[in-house]
Amino acid sequence: MLYNYIKALHLIFVVTWFAGLFYIPRIFIYQIEANLKEEPAKSILGEQLALMGKRLWYIITWPSAILCTVFAITLLTLQPVWLEMGWMHIKLSFVLLLFFYHGKCHQIFLQMQRGEFRYTSRQMRIWNEVATLILFAVVFLVILRNSLDWVYGVLGLFGLAVLLMLGIRWYKKVRERNPKA
Repeated sequence: MLYNYIKALHLIFVVTWFAGLFYIPRIFIYQIEANLKEEPAKSILGEQLALMGKRLWYIITWPSAILCTVFAITLLTLQPVWLEMGWMHIKLSFVLLLFFYHGKCHQIFLQMQRGEFRYTSRQMRIWNEVATLILFAVVFLVILRNSLDWVYGVLGLFGLAVLLMLGIRWYKKVRERNPKA
């Protein structure tokens, strides 16, 4: 019974961690675009977005990442046989990639908090999709486990990446035609 409670808590914090990782690049995009505006909008928006980012990052995203990890380690301790399964090794590789993504987001967050804008909004829109790809990979691995054909899995992930990039290009064209979109 304890196992199911731990699993439920792990899943809750997976969801909230990803929520933070999905939203923080959006805030980065808005900060970059606000920085291109004239005063006083530039300062007003910049301060508000920096505050929103700080609250999201330190109140939701970081605690969720830590609690998700604690509960995941607890689950693996309760079911160590999972560490012998191939799908779990691949899943943990994607989780490691997610930690690198989180770390890079933290680096970008700190730069933005200092008023350093090193990326374009388009680069951030592309960056925003990395978490989506990781989420798809992990969910399909967990649900399908050993029944997943790796060739189709890789092709599906590649296809999703292509669709996301096409969506970003399409949205760029929409914004060029209608800047308020």
